[in-house]
Amino acid sequence: MARRREPAKYLVLLALVVLALMMLFPFVVVAFNALKSPSEYASNGPLALPEGVYLQGIIDFWNRVDFGQKLLNSIVISGSVAVLAVLVSLFNAYALGIGRVRGRLWVLVLFLLAFTLPQEALVYPLYYLSKQVGLYDTRLAVIIIFTVIQTAFGTYLLSSVLSSFPPEILEAARMDGASRWQVLWRVVVPLSRPTLAVLLVFFFIWTWNEFFLPLVFLISNDNQTVPVALGVLQGQRLMDATMSNASALLGIIPAIVFFLIFQRTLTRGITVGATK
Repeated sequence: MARRREPAKYLVLLALVVLALMMLFPFVVVAFNALKSPSEYASNGPLALPEGVYLQGIIDFWNRVDFGQKLLNSIVISGSVAVLAVLVSLFNAYALGIGRVRGRLWVLVLFLLAFTLPQEALVYPLYYLSKQVGLYDTRLAVIIIFTVIQTAFGTYLLSSVLSSFPPEILEAARMDGASRWQVLWRVVVPLSRPTLAVLLVFFFIWTWNEFFLPLVFLISNDNQTVPVALGVLQGQRLMDATMSNASALLGIIPAIVFFLIFQRTLTRGITVGATK
């Protein structure tokens, strides 16, 4: 039986390698074209290897859109949303999953419906409200909006996790004199850290890739995020093929770097969730 399984394992491994190469191929093509000069791109085409390292397209794009400022805006917004959404989701889920609030099921259904609402249905009331409170065209407005949106999903997920939390551990902590606040930070949070880490990574990447709401709420050039800057500049048709590839490369590299940094955390969180 073991010998029969070996060919199947190699076939699965081969299929995974082929799938990985297919997924990496577009990124490699974009990276190669970002390092080509416009004349080299025009003469050799997009699939040819670069003859040298041409960085002027990346430099021109960086200076044209003030990419450093856009990068800082995206990091501040995505990082703030990720941290705040995880904290608020934790507090909500602690009350719903462990506190057993009355009408818990209906509250969770409400959070789930809030997460599934299309952004197009939210844009006008949020636009009007931000205008009234003086937060329009500020990073704080986008942080608040996406914190609420991500919290809806985080609360739904964490409530399911905490509802199956071992009651014996909680009862032992209460018998030792721990308050509800101490039970949360000294018992629940350490044991739920893998799930919280997964949510933190997902919230950061999801917020980083958002385009529609930041496009509506961040109209000033100094407040725009990376996806908005890329979309606006490409819509103006001011870039050649080399600069377009440079913009795509610079836009995706920060998210990839963040994912690689927290890859081990993400893997541990998924593994722990599967074993539970």
